[in-house]
Amino acid sequence: MSSSDSVATLAQALVNARSAVVLTGAGISVPSGIPDFRTPETGMWANVDPMEVAHIDTFTYDPERFWSFYGERFASLGDKRPNGAHEVLVELEKRGLIDAVITQNIDRLHHMAGTHDLVEVHGSIETSRCLACGAEYELEWVRDQAAEHGVPRCIACETKPALKPDVVLFGEMLPDEVIQRAFELAAGADLLIAIGSSLVVHPVAGLPTITLKSGGEVALVTNGPTPFDDDAFVKLGGDVEEELTALLAAVDGLG
Repeated sequence: MSSSDSVATLAQALVNARSAVVLTGAGISVPSGIPDFRTPETGMWANVDPMEVAHIDTFTYDPERFWSFYGERFASLGDKRPNGAHEVLVELEKRGLIDAVITQNIDRLHHMAGTHDLVEVHGSIETSRCLACGAEYELEWVRDQAAEHGVPRCIACETKPALKPDVVLFGEMLPDEVIQRAFELAAGADLLIAIGSSLVVHPVAGLPTITLKSGGEVALVTNGPTPFDDDAFVKLGGDVEEELTALLAAVDGLG
């Protein structure tokens, strides 16, 4: 099947779907200048061991090391903005063609683009909080504190404990209500479109299986291999912005 035929096939399935849900991974944010995680040399984890720097134990026992990584990451994300792929999903949601976006990303770009029903299974860098008193701090303030002091600390507590980003770290469980919502959306969808995800990080990687077992179909928009390549009825493997822009144009062509 040619690329244009694949786009047309997905557009028709999207228009016909009773309930369509989108699952996104790091690949959708690459055109915004945010590296993915696993690409050799350029990926987010290319030069560090995530099980060390992004683990809850590191945050607990060595916050300086933890924030040496997250401080740089926060700074690098400061000027990043949604790209055309994020914007296409917003438009499809406005038209009622997708019910929700489930994302593995913590970069807040879907939120910035205007996605309304957004399930951030791994949390978001939008806020950080004190685990002692629960005080919440906005990204900009946390980023400035990390740049100036290395470790952003709670100013409401006398002991000034280190703040923790509102993201799920290695060694932590996903919030029950969030992953339950993702499971329910996948089970109720007759079309799940996975975009920019390698679909290897569980439990989110199991969402396509839930859709398939419930009688739905899975489509892939990613330029790398996934465990579901043989199960998907269509796979678009080009640039994610170009593929989704073409998808929206194909939907328009269907009237």
